[in-house]
Amino acid sequence: MTWTAPEHWRRIETIDAHTEGEPLRVIVAGFPELKGDTVLARRRVARAEHDELRRALMWEPRGHADMYGCLVMPPVRSGSDFSVLFLHNEGYSTMCGHGIIGVAKIAVEAGWIDGAGDERPVAIDTPAGLVRATAVLDGERVREVRFLNVPSFAPVLGRAVAVEGLGTVSYDLAFGGAFYAYVDADALGLALVPGSAADLIDAGRRITRAVSASAGGDISHPDDPDLGFLYGTVFTGRAADPAHHSRHVCIFADGELDRSPTGTAVSGRLAILRARGEIPGDAEIVVESIIGGRFSGRIVDTTAVGGHAAVVPEVGGRAWVTGRHEFLIDPGDPWRDGFLVR
Repeated sequence: MTWTAPEHWRRIETIDAHTEGEPLRVIVAGFPELKGDTVLARRRVARAEHDELRRALMWEPRGHADMYGCLVMPPVRSGSDFSVLFLHNEGYSTMCGHGIIGVAKIAVEAGWIDGAGDERPVAIDTPAGLVRATAVLDGERVREVRFLNVPSFAPVLGRAVAVEGLGTVSYDLAFGGAFYAYVDADALGLALVPGSAADLIDAGRRITRAVSASAGGDISHPDDPDLGFLYGTVFTGRAADPAHHSRHVCIFADGELDRSPTGTAVSGRLAILRARGEIPGDAEIVVESIIGGRFSGRIVDTTAVGGHAAVVPEVGGRAWVTGRHEFLIDPGDPWRDGFLVR
């Protein structure tokens, strides 16, 4: 192949992966340096000054409506190996469990992390706080990643809200790195299977709008106002495998449907289960995704966040690398910044 791109075209390098089926595009080179003394500050800079690159990499023709990304940056917090900024179809999330699992696997297998032995610690600086992951190796490959998430809490249990087209919907509200409304799928007659994706997306959008409008100050984090927004709705239901605890389908951002069980949602669910007295001690649960992927979750400690009782969750899952890419952005391309057709 002899074709080469002109020197003035932007080049962005990525390593693509998926975590239990959910895509992850890890940006490793070509993105402008983001200034800021916190990851949240860098998130604000990305949104204000470089959002066209998020759209170019997440949206069509290089991505799709359910694409998810991770920008790797130098660390801010002491003791972290690197920092990350998570990207999606609508903007920039504050924390992502499937992203942590995927980027930790890549970091270890690509040699970014020094170490020896079958378990490698990876400390990742995220907008929501420092996340400590452990990559479990099988030879030279990472078999599984576990991570200690940020403290998670459930400020609202059993509240009802009027939702257009759905009537009165009961929900719990929890933070597991992001805020979600948790809703029982059976109560709405929704099946947590791929064939119900369109109905789940529609209902999730409606519920997220209604809870965002009505929950007010409950959707707030005492550590930083930038964390105080409702990221999405998590539908919970029975697991297909009776050995597993339950099934999650998370509808987040602009109607994205997570193919994984959603690590931040598992963290928030653990906080709900502890607040309801439905999980003993450090018992491990396994939560399924809409396609049958699975995350493990357990509570390793308790703490407090502001005035909220909180848990420190550990979540585990698997990831696989799917490709390496050099994306090109032709400044003369009228669709260079991406588009979505849904």
